[in-house]
Formats: sequence, C-alpha cells, structure tokens
Amino acid sequence: MVSMPGGNDGSKGTPIFLNKGSFMVFVVANALALFSSVTATLMFLAILTSRYVIEDFLYSLPRKMILGLTFLFPSLVFMLVAFGSALTIVLSERLKWIYIPITLLAAIPIILFAILQLPLYVKMVESTFRPRLYRPLKLWK
Repeated sequence: MVSMPGGNDGSKGTPIFLNKGSFMVFVVANALALFSSVTATLMFLAILTSRYVIEDFLYSLPRKMILGLTFLFPSLVFMLVAFGSALTIVLSERLKWIYIPITLLAAIPIILFAILQLPLYVKMVESTFRPRLYRPLKLWK
C-alpha cells in the first residue's frame, strides 16, 4: 500500500498536502513511474517468454529490447522525481535548502544509467531500424 507524504486528513480522508504544487508533482511522477516500469517489465518478460526462432532474433527480440530500455529510463527518472518531491514535501518546512542536494543526488543514478546504457541503446536502434543499404559492410576489423 502506498502512503501519501504527510498522511491523510482524519476527517475527510484527503491528503494533507493536497494544495501544494510539489504534491501534484509527486502524484504525476508516481503514476508515470508505475506505468513506465510496468511496461518495461512486460517488455523484458516478453523477451524471456519468446519462442527463440531465427525470425525472433532478427526482428521481434531487438524491438522488444529497445522498447524495454525506452520505458526503463523514464521509469527510473519518474521514480526519482517522485521520491525527491516526497522528500521536499516532508522536509520543506524545516529545511529550506533541501531542494539542491535532493536534485543533485537524484541526478547521479540517472546520469550513470544514461552513460552505461546509451551506447547499447544507440547501437541497437541503428542495427534494428537503419536500412543496410546506407551502411558499408565491414568485412575486416
């Protein structure tokens, strides 16, 4: 069960920070993180449950991998945005300077993921969707 930052109002049941702008950032980022992570998980599960025939290796599996990585990156970004906005909602009353460290710390995994996965992603997109007529075939490396 997901709990809202700050809890709920006991009489109405509505979130306490409902009127704050950062709460709306939390709600939207949390929903987008859920949708994109479920989509990425389904794409990767589709790879595991494929038939493993030749045609799958040429067409279906690379496209599923590209879609999985495409949805995995926004999932990570939205999850960190939701976590950071929840922290700023809870801590903004006591610590006014908390926005800068949270933003810097949330950027580290995003940048690391981009550095590690972007070369693979670009090569996969090129090899899957770029026509072979425009690329010379390298016989010798």
